[in-house]
Amino acid sequence: MSISSHKYKYQTQVRRDLLQIHVVKQGDTLFAIANTYGTTTEALIAANELDAPNQLVIGQALVIPIVGQFYFVQPGDSLFAIAQAFGIPYQELAQINHIQPNAPLSVGERIYIPPRTKSDLTALAYIEPFGSTVSETLQNAATKTTPYLTYLALFSYSLNRDGSLNPPPINNLTQIAASNQAALSMVVTNLEEGAFSTELIHIILTVQAVQNNLLDQIINIATEVGFKDVHFDFEFISPEDREAYNNFLRKAQERLSQAGLLMSTALAPKTSSTQQGLLYEAHDYAFHGEISDFVVLMTYEWGYSGGPPMAVSPINEVRKVVEYAITEIPVDKILIGQNLYGYDWTLPFVEGGEQARALSPQQAIALARQQNVAIQYDETAQAPFFTYYDSNGSQHEVWFEDARSIQAKFDLIKEFNLLGIAYWKLGLAFPQNWLLLRDNFNITKLE
Repeated sequence: MSISSHKYKYQTQVRRDLLQIHVVKQGDTLFAIANTYGTTTEALIAANELDAPNQLVIGQALVIPIVGQFYFVQPGDSLFAIAQAFGIPYQELAQINHIQPNAPLSVGERIYIPPRTKSDLTALAYIEPFGSTVSETLQNAATKTTPYLTYLALFSYSLNRDGSLNPPPINNLTQIAASNQAALSMVVTNLEEGAFSTELIHIILTVQAVQNNLLDQIINIATEVGFKDVHFDFEFISPEDREAYNNFLRKAQERLSQAGLLMSTALAPKTSSTQQGLLYEAHDYAFHGEISDFVVLMTYEWGYSGGPPMAVSPINEVRKVVEYAITEIPVDKILIGQNLYGYDWTLPFVEGGEQARALSPQQAIALARQQNVAIQYDETAQAPFFTYYDSNGSQHEVWFEDARSIQAKFDLIKEFNLLGIAYWKLGLAFPQNWLLLRDNFNITKLE
C-alpha cells in the first residue's frame, strides 16, 4: 500500500464531520455504547430506528446522535497528529479537552472533536409510484425525506411515439414537497413496456413534429403541476443518435428556459469519452455539462439484480466516474447517484438465472441478525456485506449500504466540491443516511 492510499484509508475510516459512527463489536451492548459516547439508549434506538435494540449484530454500524464526536487515542498518536487529521488547530483541541498541548496521551483516552462548518449541498431523490395511486409507503417516505431534499423527482413521465406522455400518479406529493420547500422535478423517460427503448427515443430525436409536441406537453404539464425542473433520463440511445440527442437538448433548453424551467439530465457512469456500449456512447458529458443546469451521474448498479454479487455503488468505481466527469463537466453541476438499497444473491451465481432480491439497509441488518451472522466490511468498495445459508441449504451473499458507506460518498462529494447527491429511490428505509446527510451538509432549498 502506498503512502497516499494509506492516508486516504485512514481518513475515510476515522474522519467524521459531526455524528459519530460506531461499529458493533463482540460483547457490545446498547447501554455500554451509549455510556461510552455520553448519550442514551433511547437516543440510539431513535436515531437508528432499531427494531431489536437488545440484539445488536456484530459489524453493524450505528450512528451516535451527539454534537461533534469522540476520538479514542491509538498507539503512536499525538495531539498534533489527531488535530491535523480532523483539521483543527492542536491548541484549540487541547483547550477543548482541558489537556496540556504537549502532554503525552494515553491509549484509549477519549478526545472530543467539535463539529465543523457545513457546506451547502443539492439533494435530489427519485420517487416511483406505480399503478393508479401513490402508495401509503411512498407518501410516508416523501413526508419523512423532503425536509432533506432540494428536489423530489417524480419518476416518470414515459414517452409515446407521437410525443405524448404517460403521467404517473401524483396524489398529494405536490403538497408534501411544498410543505417542506422541496422543488418538484419532472422526470421524462424513454420507457416503453417497462424497458428503455432505443427505437422509441430514435423517433423522438429525429422527428421534429414529435419533438415539438413533446416539448409543448412538458411545458404545459410542468406549469400546471408546479414542476421547477425537467429531468431527461433517456437511456440506451443508439450511438448514431448522439448528435441528435445533443440537438434535442439544445432545443429543449431554449424552450424550457423561456418557460422559466430548469433542465437536468441523467448520465450513464462513464470513465472516458471513448467508452463503448449502448448505455454510454450517446451520452456526451461535455455537452451535457454545458447545456444542463445540473446532471446526475448514475453511479450505482455495479452490483445489480441480474449480475454477480458485489457492492451496488463501490466507492472505487464511483471515484473513477467522478474523476472523468470533472474533466468534462463543471463540478458545481454534478450530482452523484446513490442507491438506497442492497441485494441478496443466491449462490452460485448463474448468468440469466435467479434474480437477486432487493432489500433495504434495515432489512439487511434484520436478515443478518435472523441468520446469526456477522456483518463484514469491504475496505476497497467501502461497503458492508455478509453471507448466510437459507433453510434449503443454499448460500446467499448480501451487499447493502450503511452509515460507513454513505459517509464515504459524502467525503467524496466534499473532496471534489460537487454540487450534490441524487438518491435512487425512495421507499426502502435507510434512516442513518438522512441523519448523516443533515449533519454533513446544509441542504439547499430553491426560492
